[in-house]
Amino acid sequence: MQVILLDKVVNLGNLGDVVRVKDGYARNFLIPQRMARRATTAAVAEFEAKRAELEKAAAAKLAAAQAQGEKLSGLTVQITQKSGVDGRLFGSVTNADIAEALTKQGFAVEKAQVRLPQGPLKIAGEHSVSVALHTDVVVDVNVAVVGEHA
Repeated sequence: MQVILLDKVVNLGNLGDVVRVKDGYARNFLIPQRMARRATTAAVAEFEAKRAELEKAAAAKLAAAQAQGEKLSGLTVQITQKSGVDGRLFGSVTNADIAEALTKQGFAVEKAQVRLPQGPLKIAGEHSVSVALHTDVVVDVNVAVVGEHA
């Protein structure tokens, strides 16, 4: 299926690109998330009419993400979890826990934006975590997991 991208999509293209994707990817993800639209002649003409407006909105989103990224970069978040004497946690610290801690500090971060490449944190100590505020803005945040002995 051919679609027009209404936003920058990682590994696919930028705003305004007409790309061919699998039908299911377009129907189930891109179109419902308002990241793309079917590339009909009417849709292409309508997109070209609104192109400047959409590019302006995309630039504003990027600028807001960069401003938040500068504030967030290098920040240390402290999370307390129950642990054993050896420092291993009884549970784990997930991306939802980190997003909640960042939200309490005044940063609007969703759990999908927190990237944990090695999976949930299961050991007390300092860990570096990536937060993707925008497709072009990824900042590192330090997470200090403090073990609370049961």
